[in-house]
Amino acid sequence: MTKLKQNKYDVAYLKIAREWGKLSYCKRRQVGAIIVKNNMIISDGYNGAPTGFENICEDEEGYTKWYVLHAEANAITKVSASTQSSEGSTLYVTLSPCKDCSKLIHQAKIKRVVYADQYKDTSGLDFLEKAGVEVSQIEI
Repeated sequence: MTKLKQNKYDVAYLKIAREWGKLSYCKRRQVGAIIVKNNMIISDGYNGAPTGFENICEDEEGYTKWYVLHAEANAITKVSASTQSSEGSTLYVTLSPCKDCSKLIHQAKIKRVVYADQYKDTSGLDFLEKAGVEVSQIEI
């Protein structure tokens, strides 16, 4: 695929991830993620409480509850419960991955991460680059 065509797809998939993030009940920040392999969306996720917990992400003081799952983690666990494999895929996420999600991304054998906004802590991005995962930022 040409670089221009790839960029066109990257922007489109990031826009889909942004729309998916709007499903989140989190008030502080809504984050969406999709996993694409062979030009097909094989998984999706957004940040939120685990299954069976109330859909309230923040505590009384406005801080995110410790057990809230990130969009990437939700997408990766969702694909792992399916018949699909994320090996060699691309993760599109609206916010750059944290260090914990970066470990999951690497273990899921995702080869490429495209994100829109950069998180204040870039250690997750540093880890991914060290692990050989291609990382790109595209502002949408």
